[in-house]
Amino acid sequence: MTPPAPWQRAANGAMLLDGAGRLAPTIFAEMSALATATDSINLGQGFPDEDGPDEVLEAAHEALRSGLNQYPPGRGMPVLLEAVAAHQRRFYGLDVDPQREVLVTAGATEALAATILAFVDRGDEVVTLEPFYDAYGAVIGLSGGVHVTVPLRGPDSTVDADELRRAFGPRTRLVVLNDPHNPTGSVLDDATRRLLLELAVEHDALVVTDEVYEHLLFDGAVHVPFATLPGAAARTISISSGGKTFNTTGWKIGWLTGPAELVDRIVAVKQYLTFVNGSVFQPAIAVGLGLPDAYFEGIARTLAHKRDVLSDGLRRAGFAVRASHGSYFVVADAAPLGFDDAADLCRRLPELAGVVGLPISAFCHPELAAEQSSLVRFAFCKRIEVLEQASAQLASLSV
Repeated sequence: MTPPAPWQRAANGAMLLDGAGRLAPTIFAEMSALATATDSINLGQGFPDEDGPDEVLEAAHEALRSGLNQYPPGRGMPVLLEAVAAHQRRFYGLDVDPQREVLVTAGATEALAATILAFVDRGDEVVTLEPFYDAYGAVIGLSGGVHVTVPLRGPDSTVDADELRRAFGPRTRLVVLNDPHNPTGSVLDDATRRLLLELAVEHDALVVTDEVYEHLLFDGAVHVPFATLPGAAARTISISSGGKTFNTTGWKIGWLTGPAELVDRIVAVKQYLTFVNGSVFQPAIAVGLGLPDAYFEGIARTLAHKRDVLSDGLRRAGFAVRASHGSYFVVADAAPLGFDDAADLCRRLPELAGVVGLPISAFCHPELAAEQSSLVRFAFCKRIEVLEQASAQLASLSV
């Protein structure tokens, strides 16, 4: 039997690459490297190929020119702390103390890592939905925790209430909730949110929300932060970032908000990770968070159009395409084209069509990976002409 690729081992929960204890590379690094090596269109990793708004870019230039090139304050620059608090109040009616209840991080990934490491000890259980962003499994493993997953199944990526109840137990410490969801593009329904809160209260678990796609929703879907549910704020750490909203993924400016005593514990861990980051980018993201409503409405409208362009192209190529109501991503089933193994297909796609995607199996533990083995995630956060070219090249698969 051919051994799995390193990223398959990592995504499936096996932490060590070899006897030296080295972590496996992520699938994102593997497939982006493949795209570069083959000069293929990279619809695997979710980063835009267009710059963000001029106001945000100019604010970064101004910060650089004004000499903001040294360490920023440990919790973040006051201008960004205030902007995050104002954003939470403006969009969701959440009152957040910028001095005690906000922390700026090196992207949402560091916020997630610092939070999990702060609250999870060996043997503690962490519940996530599955498929899951691969960093969840890696950091849970680093903390010594036990990763318990609840599958999203079917074309609508729904949660079974009984399976959700069975995931909780006396060792449940955290729930990590990604909504809108990567990689499926699904949005949680109200009944699932309410049940999650009921179970978190019953088991005295904290809820950590990954909301980086909070402004990227389509078809009338509305983002409902978990912290806005009655009684949820006291046990919720809300995480987001500026990368997805402002097309600045390389800046790695993220943040979290939550009760002061919880944020204090996360700060204690974060100081030993990056310590601080992004001095010239923090005031720029603060400018972005204050942009008018028309900007936030426009990015969602533009992405919905891009989603439709790629989805139509995938259907013409012979894929069965699932609905995406949020995020950067659309999931396509390759089974109608005769490909039951999407991992194998994704390794061959650069040769077959000059396009890179990611197999959904790489976001799953082995059992669900087998169940969803023919599914591929494609990113549509690219220029229209790139998506049209990718669609034309993918059409060769059905010939």
